[in-house]
Amino acid sequence: MTSTLDQPGVSLGELVQALGGELLGPRDQRVTRIAPLDAADPGCISFLAHPKYRSQLLSTSAGCVIVAPVMRADAQARGAAIVSDDPYLYFARLTQWWARRVRPAAPARIHPSAVVHASARLGLDVSVGPLAVIEADAVLGDGVVIGPHTVVGERVHIGAHSRLAAQVSVGFDCVIGERCIVHSGVVIGADGFGFAPVEGRWEKIEQLGAVRIGDDVELGANTCIDRGALGDTILENGVKLDNLVQIGHNVHIGAHTAMAGCVGVAGSARIGAHCTVGGGAVVLGHLSLADGVHISAATVVTRSLRQPGHYSGVFPIDDNAAWEKNAATLKNLHSLRERLRALEKQSTQS
Repeated sequence: MTSTLDQPGVSLGELVQALGGELLGPRDQRVTRIAPLDAADPGCISFLAHPKYRSQLLSTSAGCVIVAPVMRADAQARGAAIVSDDPYLYFARLTQWWARRVRPAAPARIHPSAVVHASARLGLDVSVGPLAVIEADAVLGDGVVIGPHTVVGERVHIGAHSRLAAQVSVGFDCVIGERCIVHSGVVIGADGFGFAPVEGRWEKIEQLGAVRIGDDVELGANTCIDRGALGDTILENGVKLDNLVQIGHNVHIGAHTAMAGCVGVAGSARIGAHCTVGGGAVVLGHLSLADGVHISAATVVTRSLRQPGHYSGVFPIDDNAAWEKNAATLKNLHSLRERLRALEKQSTQS
C-alpha cells in the first residue's frame, strides 16, 4: 500500500529517535513516503516482513528498508536500513507516527450546521462536523471527533479520543469506549432481527438491550452491530472488524478478536478472545467459540468449537461438472458408510 503523501520528508535519524530500532546508514538521509518493496523509489521507506521475500529486498529501489536482524547483512549491502526485531510491527507504528504528522486534524469546534441538544455533555476539544446530530443526554469524552451527517442517539456515551467518521449512526443507550475508530456508514444499535411467527405472519420482538463497545475497537465501513433483544450486544476491548461485517443481537465478542470483510455472526453467538474469522465466514446463532479459535475464509461454523485451533469448512472450487459429481457423491456418503460397515462385519465373521 503506497502512501500518497506529498511532504518534504523526514530524516532517518528522526524516525529512529521516535520509534527506536538500529539505523544502518546516514542519519540525515530523508524519505518522503512509505511504499511496498516492489513499488518503492529512492525517496521511500519500505519493510521486509518475511525472509521469503528476500528477492524483493535485493531488487527494490527503496531508500531505506525495515528488516529483521537475520536480514541485516543483505539490507546493509544494498543501502540504508532500520533493524527491528519485528519489522511488521515497526511498520505499523511508523504508519501511525506518519499519520499523526500529516492527517488533517479535525478542529475542536461545533459546526454551525450541527444540532446538539442542550442536555448533551461534551468534553474538552470535541469536534462535531457539519449536519451532525447529538441527541439528548449524550456524553462525549475529551477529544471525540464526530464526522459530518453522523447521528449520536439519546443517552449514548462515547469515550475520550474516539473518532466517528461521516454518516455513522449510534442508537440510543449505546456505549463506545475510548480511542475507538468507527468508519463511514457504520450502524451501531439498530434493532436485532427478532420476530415471532403467528398465523402465517411475523410479530416484532422489540429489541430492548443496547450495544456496549470497549476501548481501542475499530469498525470498518458499513458494518452493523445490532442491539440486544434483552441483554446487550458486547464487543470487548481491542476488537477489530473489517467492512460489511454483520453482528447479530446479543452476540458477545471477546477481546482482541478480528474479523475480515463480510463476516456474519448470528444472534447470541459467543466468540472468544484472540480469535480470527476470515472473510465471508458465517457463525450460526447460539454457538460458542473458545479463545484462540481461527476460522478460515468462507467457512460456515455450524457447531460450537471448544478448543483453540484453526478450523476450515470450505468445499474446494472446481469446474461445475466435476463439482456436481462430487456433491452427488457426498450426498451418498452415509449409505456408503453403512454398506462398508456391513461388508467389514461380514469379513470378520467369515
